[in-house]
Amino acid sequence: MGNFKGHALPGSFFLLFGLWWSVKYPLKYVCRKNKNACYLGTRAGFQRLELIEGIIKAVFALIGMIAEQFVPDGPHLKLYNYEENHWDHLMNWQHATMYLFYCISGLVDIVAHGTNALPVAMDRMMLSLAVFVEGFLFYYHIHGRAMLDLHVHQLLLVAIFGAAICIFLEVFFRGSIVLEMFRTSLCILQGSWFWQTTKWLCIWSLLIPYKLDYCRIIQAGTEFVCMRKEGATKIGFVLYPPNGSPEWNQMDHNNMMFLTMCYCWHYAFAFLILAVNYTIVSWRVCSKIKQAQSVEMGLLKTAERDQESEDEI
Repeated sequence: MGNFKGHALPGSFFLLFGLWWSVKYPLKYVCRKNKNACYLGTRAGFQRLELIEGIIKAVFALIGMIAEQFVPDGPHLKLYNYEENHWDHLMNWQHATMYLFYCISGLVDIVAHGTNALPVAMDRMMLSLAVFVEGFLFYYHIHGRAMLDLHVHQLLLVAIFGAAICIFLEVFFRGSIVLEMFRTSLCILQGSWFWQTTKWLCIWSLLIPYKLDYCRIIQAGTEFVCMRKEGATKIGFVLYPPNGSPEWNQMDHNNMMFLTMCYCWHYAFAFLILAVNYTIVSWRVCSKIKQAQSVEMGLLKTAERDQESEDEI
């Protein structure tokens, strides 16, 4: 997760599930009120969806674990470097641990909805634990970073721990459309913020050993330059597009204020997605109900005419 792909992968993971949930839960809610409108209104239909969702979750998490371990600069399952006497790529190990719990959550979904071996509520309990572990690891993942970088990650923690609490409440209030939509909004927020950080953040893990006096971004390129009293040292690269990006002062409080405001915009955008998808799903289901009612009325009128013809004969 210390590079563009490392932020884009979990960002895509959360965005995909958030967008899917923004369609699934409104559909479930509307179909629950109109059980004859669609097949998904049945218990078997939603169990099948939960099973497929668990498989996708487990596969995504497994891909994340493999990517964190076997990237060219990854640990390759090596936890401790005995030659140099230090831990080996603990950042990758932390990310792999996060993916591990999401993989376990996916496996629990498969067992809970594919068999009768586990209570159905275990899927929410395990997902809540997976999200909590993600936040727990992130909390101890951001120490020693520059102020702006620290703030960006702290904002992400708000969405993570908020989602963990929401999902835990779903264990006891399963099927609550309010909790489901709240969880969906936080998932979309988390995914979009991960993608935002791919544009803003640098490889800060290399910065921790140094005491930096000033940091800046080179607009024209993709290098990150740290200015210290001893001089300028190239220590990594910035996760920016090749066409360059604006300069960020990591110690400017105004930048923190802007990012906080931008975070709220991201959440507003998540609510907009929920509103649009809910409207589309409701309109589609209502249209289907009206079509079904029209067909039923037509068949009823035809049957009445046939009955009248038989009576006349």
